[in-house]
Amino acid sequence: MNPIASLLNPSWGNRHSKVEKELSPECKEFLYMGTPPRGLEHHSVQFICQYYNKKPRYVTLYNTVDHIPIYSAYIFKRSEGEKCMDVPWMYEPQLSTSSETDEMQPFPRSYMHMNFEDAQAVLDDYTNAILYERGTLNPDEHQNEPDDKAATYTLTNVVPVMPEVNNLIWDKQEHMIRKRLNNYCRGTAHIVTGVTTSGKMIRRENMNRIAVPTYLWSAYCCVDYDHNTPFMNRFKFPSFAYYGLNEDENNDMVEVSVQKLEEFLKKTEFVSQNFQIFVDTKESC
Repeated sequence: MNPIASLLNPSWGNRHSKVEKELSPECKEFLYMGTPPRGLEHHSVQFICQYYNKKPRYVTLYNTVDHIPIYSAYIFKRSEGEKCMDVPWMYEPQLSTSSETDEMQPFPRSYMHMNFEDAQAVLDDYTNAILYERGTLNPDEHQNEPDDKAATYTLTNVVPVMPEVNNLIWDKQEHMIRKRLNNYCRGTAHIVTGVTTSGKMIRRENMNRIAVPTYLWSAYCCVDYDHNTPFMNRFKFPSFAYYGLNEDENNDMVEVSVQKLEEFLKKTEFVSQNFQIFVDTKESC
């Protein structure tokens, strides 16, 4: 994994974030038209190009104070939805220390220096968080190759999710999107999956460690699709979206247009009023 851009010294109101480095071309490919969502500027976020086994796999915008990803952006790969069962959880070395590697690494079995915890979540943060499970924003079932699946098992791609939401509701929605894109998307499908937060935190040793998402959301864009798709799915192309509460109740996923999702997220005040997931083009999503 390779942190490729930092957004420094912004505020929500009167200053804009400064991107220190441009996203490299090989990392831009995971973003529709090579452009990240706008309107998510925050003083403690950092772009990560998620490298695994010498190749970039997807892009994450990571909050180094709340220790969760704001979103992961990836290219959907047709698959049967198989799960990885033997991949260890990994972390991002360069978020915490100077490192000679730009790839995600398995958590060491021995002691980890405290500076690993300064900028990212560690396994201990989730060990005693019995009300939540690790939910991946880029799920392995939306990937096909073993290495692409394995690369989703990093805590920089994980947020705490209520078990019922993670296993029954969110998981079911991921299945449905996989089948829809498998069947009707003929070209490249870009997906951005993210969260909103509102101050709720998981604590460890009397310290705030991980922000708990209030809402989970996701949007896809597939410009090249089957125009003979049955109407029940036809109107969900070239793009569509969904969102839901990360709670025990009232947590059904709501499917909406991308524009409606953007309007909804603006009302949460987590994003700015210029928030846009996919950049406008002639073949706009």
